[in-house]
Amino acid sequence: MRNVVFFDGVCHLCNGFVDAVISRDKNHTLLFAPLQGTTAEELLPSEDRVKLDTVIYFEAGKIYHRSAAILKILTKLGGLYKILSIAWIIPGPVRDMIYNWVARNRYAWFGKREFCRLPTKEERSYLLD
Repeated sequence: MRNVVFFDGVCHLCNGFVDAVISRDKNHTLLFAPLQGTTAEELLPSEDRVKLDTVIYFEAGKIYHRSAAILKILTKLGGLYKILSIAWIIPGPVRDMIYNWVARNRYAWFGKREFCRLPTKEERSYLLD
């Protein structure tokens, strides 16, 4: 299986992040699935599927959470995004403190959908259930 980005399917911020990554993933190395879907059931432990406050990145059987997931995803895009790998020098707890603050406020700041996003025709090959 290719690398999978798991996200909260009803979160506007999360969906915006997915849209941005899809449009920049020129080599189509990433797949995307909502944490509420069947792919998450198959690949993630149950405790990861109930915590909708984090983006999860699945790569070669390894699971990354929060800021580590974001950094892995963005650096996977290559090009100028590789420069973001410098953020690895920031200790994980510090990165995650900022990540958690945004995650706690994401619905208030960006809103929430009543249902998971529907993919465009072009996106269907990248989105898993």
